[in-house]
Amino acid sequence: MVETVLLVGIVASIFVGFNIGGSSTGIAWGPAVGAGLLSKASAAGLMTFFVFLGGWTVGRNVMDTLSGDIITIEISLAAGVAVLFFIGLGILIANIFGVPVPTSMTTVGAIAGLGLATGTVDFETIGWIISWWIVTPILALWIGAFVGRYIYPELNRRFEISATEGPLLTLERTGSFPSIDLGPNTTGQELVGTIVVLIIGCYMAFSAGASNVPNAVAPLVSSGALGADSAIIIATIAIGIGGFTIARRTMESVGSELSDIPLLAALVVMITASTITTLLSAAGIPISLVMASVMTIVGLGWGRATRPVTARDAVRGQVDAEMSMGALKTEPEAPITRIGEEEPEEVLNAGDLFNPRAIMKYVSMWIIGPSMSTILAYGFFVAVPFV
Repeated sequence: MVETVLLVGIVASIFVGFNIGGSSTGIAWGPAVGAGLLSKASAAGLMTFFVFLGGWTVGRNVMDTLSGDIITIEISLAAGVAVLFFIGLGILIANIFGVPVPTSMTTVGAIAGLGLATGTVDFETIGWIISWWIVTPILALWIGAFVGRYIYPELNRRFEISATEGPLLTLERTGSFPSIDLGPNTTGQELVGTIVVLIIGCYMAFSAGASNVPNAVAPLVSSGALGADSAIIIATIAIGIGGFTIARRTMESVGSELSDIPLLAALVVMITASTITTLLSAAGIPISLVMASVMTIVGLGWGRATRPVTARDAVRGQVDAEMSMGALKTEPEAPITRIGEEEPEEVLNAGDLFNPRAIMKYVSMWIIGPSMSTILAYGFFVAVPFV
């Protein structure tokens, strides 16, 4: 009987990890794939390797929090399987609405529901986690706004990343030893830019592993049915399968959606979101890479589009300039105006940078997702106390 329940739990973990791989791979590698810097298969391979590193190292801290700190009792094997079911259900609901749900928040909600039903919730830990859920989007927003307002224009002028036709590198076999040379159209700037993009993509994959690997297996680790090492390997394999299969469509979607945002802006978002997520994961806080990414995008565009006004007027909302994609797509050769000076007309009227309704939809799901997983888990464990 125990073996059967464990098998069901592993299948549930693989299902959760599979879906995580599908979404996380697109977020980490969509911009690079969309820019034609590497293939989808290469992206999935790199994603799998660095997800494993993130889960094996920093992810253990998050694993400890999810499996032992949120509630004051060990999660039984049957209860762990039920919790995984609610995590998968939360991801499914988010996919139906087309919203990238923060998996970490859904996981915490399901475990908290079990704790509420059994009277074993550690409210101090829950309060600490929720406080960071509030701080993280605000922090990401203001970092993005600062970079967009004061740093991005100079970065855009000095560091343009583009891909030329033909291979990036070629292998020459004319001499005694093979040598690697630049491709026929490759510039030194393109080579450096490509290396930077790949490094940042690997960093984001590491961050995704640190935050998401524990979500797929922590309930089983808490029950003692699986050791942490075995659980991390299972989660990595599941995430990798998702990266090689359903993430192909996700990478196309993210790559095309971010095509209106320059690759440089996408890299700023990736660095900011990955750093916030990695640092909080190292502290054992279950946090969402999606949350930090979305709010950094909003802040970056807002900061760039509000350069024509003073900081005081921008904070007060006294902004006449539209939030525009053009604010991020200014040509590198365009002169950089000072804060408070008018930008060229094409910068201010190139279409909306982000849809406020879409942002409200995302934020709403960040609230509804974990709330629903908590309520459903609580109702289930009250109705089925033997679990």
